[in-house]
Amino acid sequence: MEETILDAVDRNMKPKKCREAGFTPGVLYGESVTNAISVQFETAALKKVLAAHGSNAKVWVNYGSNKKFGIIREVQRQPVSARVIHLAVYLVSQEHELRMKIPILFEGQENLKNALLQVYKAEVEVFGKAHLMPDAVVIDISTMAVGDVITSINFNLDKQVKITDNKDEVYGIIIPQRVLTEETEAVRETVTETEA
Repeated sequence: MEETILDAVDRNMKPKKCREAGFTPGVLYGESVTNAISVQFETAALKKVLAAHGSNAKVWVNYGSNKKFGIIREVQRQPVSARVIHLAVYLVSQEHELRMKIPILFEGQENLKNALLQVYKAEVEVFGKAHLMPDAVVIDISTMAVGDVITSINFNLDKQVKITDNKDEVYGIIIPQRVLTEETEAVRETVTETEA
């Protein structure tokens, strides 16, 4: 598997100046770090990692003369522009067991016939070794039909990664498209009556 690498250098300027210089301020912390280390990442490289692997990405961090394994744990964004303004990377051994929430990506919605996906929960909590943690759980719903329910049975996770959510948890359901259409029509009628 290809390694995802982030270069980090000590941050010696205030966060605003750091961003103006093309870097994103951040922090390295974890089991092998006594005190959190303030660092900066090149913004362009960081954007590529987040776009390809999401906000739970497993990364190798080059810092000084060391290369350590870690997981992105916190991505702070500017509320209006959604630009990344701070990043926290948890450095950990690959064999370390941890609990984390993984996003669920539902693919193939455009192929549903007269149906829509209603999402009840967009992430799943799992427990396992750090190097086995996926960036996301991807579920192909393109062949599902109305009434199909999405549960942990639909997840394709490594057998060593355990789901800690309730075993009967429902993450989504395929519903008839007309259900939402009827609700939309009811709202339109109410608005029209109010305007009249």
